[in-house]
Amino acid sequence: MPHIHIRSFTPVALPYEKEGVRFDFLATNVEHPEEHLIGTSSENKEFLLLVQEGSEKSLLKSDKLTRPSKNELVQKALIKYAQACDLEVLGSNVKEQHYNPHLQSDSALKTIHDFAETFPADKDIRIEVGFGSGRHLLHQAKENPDILFIGIEIHRPSIEQVIKQINIQGLENLLLLDYDARLFMELVPSNIVSRIYVHFPVPWDKKPHRRVIGEAFVNEAIRVLAPEGKLELRTDSDNYFQFAYEVFTSLKKLDLHIYKNRDIAVSSKYEDRWKRMEKNIYDVIMSNDESSPALELNGNFEFTDAAFDLDKIAALNGTTQRFEGGFIHYERLYRITDGRLLFRVSMGSFDRPEHLYLILSPTRASYYPGKPVRTRTNLNAHTFLSEALRG
Repeated sequence: MPHIHIRSFTPVALPYEKEGVRFDFLATNVEHPEEHLIGTSSENKEFLLLVQEGSEKSLLKSDKLTRPSKNELVQKALIKYAQACDLEVLGSNVKEQHYNPHLQSDSALKTIHDFAETFPADKDIRIEVGFGSGRHLLHQAKENPDILFIGIEIHRPSIEQVIKQINIQGLENLLLLDYDARLFMELVPSNIVSRIYVHFPVPWDKKPHRRVIGEAFVNEAIRVLAPEGKLELRTDSDNYFQFAYEVFTSLKKLDLHIYKNRDIAVSSKYEDRWKRMEKNIYDVIMSNDESSPALELNGNFEFTDAAFDLDKIAALNGTTQRFEGGFIHYERLYRITDGRLLFRVSMGSFDRPEHLYLILSPTRASYYPGKPVRTRTNLNAHTFLSEALRG
């Protein structure tokens, strides 16, 4: 992760703008005053920089939760803030950028809100979850120019690698998303996807609740798949295969095909390595044979302007509130220098919560930097949160 070690932290007067990077506010952790967040925007992307002050040196880096997928934005923001404050740099893994020409266009990289607002539905759609190096995803997009591919990945270097190849190869039928695939599936319209690829997901043997394949994900897959659409799992993990088999066979109705050590048109570098190690590779392919009702999501994520008691809201710090099917946890509280509150919260379902920030003034509340994913559970959580904030 890009970071800079500095002798000491001296904040600049805000708001401040330098060479296309704007710094809007400074917020300090109420329980750990050595930790600060800096509201930052660049190229129409809003995110937070994180400062951790130490006795001998301090650390300046990006906040993990709001970090944009384009790493160059973070690196540029770190450099410009250090320059603006004339900070003494002790060490850094960030250098002045020599921009890669193949990363200048990142139009294929979308946000979750792009899909939530207008989901593409005018083409045959295929989704790959966790595309890694992108070999399979890029191959499929190149071989099927009339099909729209959506690749989902949370590993930033992998995303940048695939963006480069999209630009080099001139692919126009491939969109990328940095997000939790389990949440993403909940906003995909019904009956519009022909294939879902889950190739070599992280096994999570010690934390099986974090696995992509699970009862909720499979049920959402059935809903979004068109009749005769397929969900394809490919794994080298015996444990994952056994777990997935139990998930699939728990369905009341099933069309399932299982293959062992099957060759496909393109393989990843890791698959090549596993084959040399003579590891078994399993394919589990579920075919959908039903049409699902249309997805209906009612409500929005707006807060009704009201008189917010910031002292009462601040008292929620560290607490958890539960409602039917979900929860809200008030993780960390920060005070902005202008008197507003910045709250980090987790909300939604217990097995795949959403993590985000809230900014609150005496008369207004809003999510930062963007609204939650439009799912049934999140909409319910928002309704509950709105009532809790108003006391």
